[in-house]
Amino acid sequence: QVQLVESGGKLVQAGDSLRLSCIGSGRTFRNEYMAWFRQASGKQREWVAGISSSGSATNYGDAVKGRFTISRDNAKNALYLQMNSLKPEDTAVYYCAARTDWLFATTADRYDFWGQGTQVTVSS
Repeated sequence: QVQLVESGGKLVQAGDSLRLSCIGSGRTFRNEYMAWFRQASGKQREWVAGISSSGSATNYGDAVKGRFTISRDNAKNALYLQMNSLKPEDTAVYYCAARTDWLFATTADRYDFWGQGTQVTVSS
Protein backbone atom coordinates (compact mmCIF):
# COMPACT_ATOMS: atom_id res chain seq x y z
CA GLN A 1 0.00 0.00 0.00
CA VAL A 2 1.44 3.34 -1.09
CA GLN A 3 1.29 6.03 1.56
CA LEU A 4 2.45 9.57 2.16
CA VAL A 5 2.30 10.62 5.79
CA GLU A 6 2.76 14.23 6.84
CA SER A 7 3.76 15.44 10.28
CA GLY A 8 4.89 18.58 12.04
CA GLY A 9 1.81 20.76 11.90
CA LYS A 10 0.78 22.62 15.04
CA LEU A 11 -0.39 25.92 16.49
CA VAL A 12 2.26 28.64 16.34
CA GLN A 13 2.42 32.43 16.61
CA ALA A 14 2.96 34.84 13.77
CA GLY A 15 6.65 35.14 12.97
CA ASP A 16 7.48 31.63 14.16
CA SER A 17 9.06 28.88 12.10
CA LEU A 18 7.85 25.33 11.50
CA ARG A 19 9.14 22.33 9.59
CA LEU A 20 6.77 19.85 7.99
CA SER A 21 7.84 16.35 7.01
CA CYS A 22 6.32 13.82 4.63
CA ILE A 23 7.47 10.22 4.58
CA GLY A 24 6.60 7.89 1.74
CA SER A 25 6.14 4.13 1.99
CA GLY A 26 5.08 1.33 -0.29
CA ARG A 27 7.15 2.63 -3.21
CA THR A 28 10.03 4.96 -3.85
CA PHE A 29 9.38 8.50 -5.02
CA ARG A 30 12.96 9.30 -5.98
CA ASN A 31 12.13 9.69 -9.67
CA GLU A 32 8.98 11.74 -9.23
CA TYR A 33 8.19 15.43 -8.94
CA MET A 34 6.77 16.21 -5.51
CA ALA A 35 5.02 19.19 -4.00
CA TRP A 36 3.30 20.72 -1.03
CA PHE A 37 -0.25 22.02 -1.29
CA ARG A 38 -2.42 23.68 1.33
CA GLN A 39 -6.10 24.19 1.82
CA ALA A 40 -7.57 26.81 4.11
CA SER A 41 -11.10 26.42 5.41
CA GLY A 42 -13.62 27.28 2.73
CA LYS A 43 -10.97 27.73 0.04
CA GLN A 44 -9.61 25.68 -2.84
CA ARG A 45 -6.46 23.64 -2.51
CA GLU A 46 -3.45 25.82 -3.31
CA TRP A 47 -0.06 24.79 -4.65
CA VAL A 48 2.67 25.96 -2.26
CA ALA A 49 5.96 24.62 -3.56
CA GLY A 50 7.40 21.90 -5.77
CA ILE A 51 10.71 20.12 -6.17
CA SER A 52 12.31 18.10 -8.94
CA SER A 53 13.17 14.44 -8.50
CA SER A 54 16.84 15.18 -7.80
CA GLY A 55 16.07 18.16 -5.60
CA SER A 56 18.09 20.50 -7.78
CA ALA A 57 15.14 22.60 -8.92
CA THR A 58 12.51 24.17 -6.69
CA ASN A 59 9.51 26.37 -7.36
CA TYR A 60 7.30 28.40 -5.05
CA GLY A 61 3.95 30.08 -5.05
CA ASP A 62 4.04 33.85 -4.79
CA ALA A 63 2.47 33.82 -1.33
CA VAL A 64 5.34 31.87 0.22
CA LYS A 65 8.32 32.82 -1.92
CA GLY A 66 11.25 33.92 0.23
CA ARG A 67 9.73 32.45 3.41
CA PHE A 68 9.30 28.73 2.69
CA THR A 69 11.90 26.20 1.53
CA ILE A 70 11.08 22.80 0.07
CA SER A 71 13.61 19.99 0.17
CA ARG A 72 13.77 16.23 -0.13
CA ASP A 73 15.90 13.30 0.96
CA ASN A 74 15.47 10.48 -1.55
CA ALA A 75 17.45 8.06 0.62
CA LYS A 76 14.74 8.46 3.25
CA ASN A 77 11.86 8.77 0.78
CA ALA A 78 11.11 12.06 2.50
CA LEU A 79 9.87 15.52 1.59
CA TYR A 80 10.18 18.60 3.81
CA LEU A 81 8.82 22.12 4.02
CA GLN A 82 10.65 24.66 6.14
CA MET A 83 8.31 27.55 6.89
CA ASN A 84 9.71 30.79 8.29
CA SER A 85 8.10 34.12 9.17
CA LEU A 86 4.70 32.48 9.39
CA LYS A 87 1.62 34.63 8.96
CA PRO A 88 -2.00 34.05 10.00
CA GLU A 89 -2.88 33.66 6.32
CA ASP A 90 -0.63 30.58 6.21
CA THR A 91 -3.19 28.78 8.36
CA ALA A 92 -4.33 25.69 6.46
CA VAL A 93 -4.12 21.94 6.18
CA TYR A 94 -0.87 21.14 4.40
CA TYR A 95 -0.64 18.15 2.06
CA CYS A 96 2.31 16.52 0.37
CA ALA A 97 1.75 15.09 -3.06
CA ALA A 98 3.65 13.13 -5.67
CA ARG A 99 3.30 12.64 -9.38
CA THR A 100 4.16 9.42 -11.22
CA ASP A 101 6.68 11.21 -13.41
CA TRP A 102 9.27 13.96 -13.13
CA LEU A 103 7.30 16.75 -14.79
CA PHE A 104 6.63 20.09 -13.10
CA ALA A 105 2.97 20.76 -12.23
CA THR A 106 1.03 23.16 -10.03
CA THR A 107 -2.50 21.82 -10.23
CA ALA A 108 -3.83 19.19 -7.87
CA ASP A 109 -5.31 17.02 -10.63
CA ARG A 110 -1.79 16.35 -11.92
CA TYR A 111 -0.78 14.55 -8.74
CA ASP A 112 -1.41 10.88 -8.12
CA PHE A 113 -0.48 10.32 -4.51
CA TRP A 114 -1.56 12.38 -1.51
CA GLY A 115 -1.00 12.41 2.19
CA GLN A 116 -3.77 12.87 4.73
CA GLY A 117 -2.68 16.40 5.63
CA THR A 118 -1.33 18.14 8.71
CA GLN A 119 -2.91 21.22 10.28
CA VAL A 120 -0.90 24.41 10.61
CA THR A 121 -2.50 27.22 12.58
CA VAL A 122 -0.81 30.60 12.91
CA SER A 123 -2.19 32.95 15.54
CA SER A 124 -1.74 36.71 15.31
